[in-house]
Amino acid sequence: MINIRLEQPEDYRVVENLTREAFWNVYRPGCTEHYVLNQYRSNPDFIPELDFVMEEDDKIIGHVMFSKAEIILDDGPHFPSWTFGPISIHPDYKRKGYGLKLLNYAIGKAREMGIGILCMEGNIDFYKHAGFDLASKLNIHYHDIPRNEEVPFFLAQELKTGYFHGLAGTYCPPKGYFVADDNQDAFEAFDKTFPKKVKEYNENQLPPFAEKAKLLREQGYSLEFK
Repeated sequence: MINIRLEQPEDYRVVENLTREAFWNVYRPGCTEHYVLNQYRSNPDFIPELDFVMEEDDKIIGHVMFSKAEIILDDGPHFPSWTFGPISIHPDYKRKGYGLKLLNYAIGKAREMGIGILCMEGNIDFYKHAGFDLASKLNIHYHDIPRNEEVPFFLAQELKTGYFHGLAGTYCPPKGYFVADDNQDAFEAFDKTFPKKVKEYNENQLPPFAEKAKLLREQGYSLEFK
């Protein structure tokens, strides 16, 4: 039986380990998402009313959290927006519809709270099923990519029809998502409190790591992270 509920303090370690398992070696060797989550719970941008776990037969198999964000309008003011993630599904339950079910539930709750728009980075082939489309169609641009370039991973969805109508601006991901990069020593110390796992490069990771994986493979070296 599936149940979706708010995360509780006693869930924190279980959810952090779940997040680590879900993202390990996906975008980079190892992952940082479990540390981002750990630090975000004390971040003023964190939205505790939209911090959900998914259970099957009382076992936590999924999690999603939401954050406040903003769009810098072309004429100067900062315009309120929101984002979400990490969204995690245990590897044993991926590609079975659990992630979409959890996300749709959470988006419904966000809409009930009056949230007007969500911006996020992800694969449109998945997130289109939850109502997302290219953010550029709403005249929202990604902060470090020229406006004339297509950004297939930057997506948005109005939860209130017309919320951003007639405006244009630039989205910058909240600083809380970069906490592991900004505090490398603290992140590494935190990660060592979890079971040891092997870090590896692979060619499906983000470009710097995918390029490294390809080079190592061509040269006959191990893809294990050194």
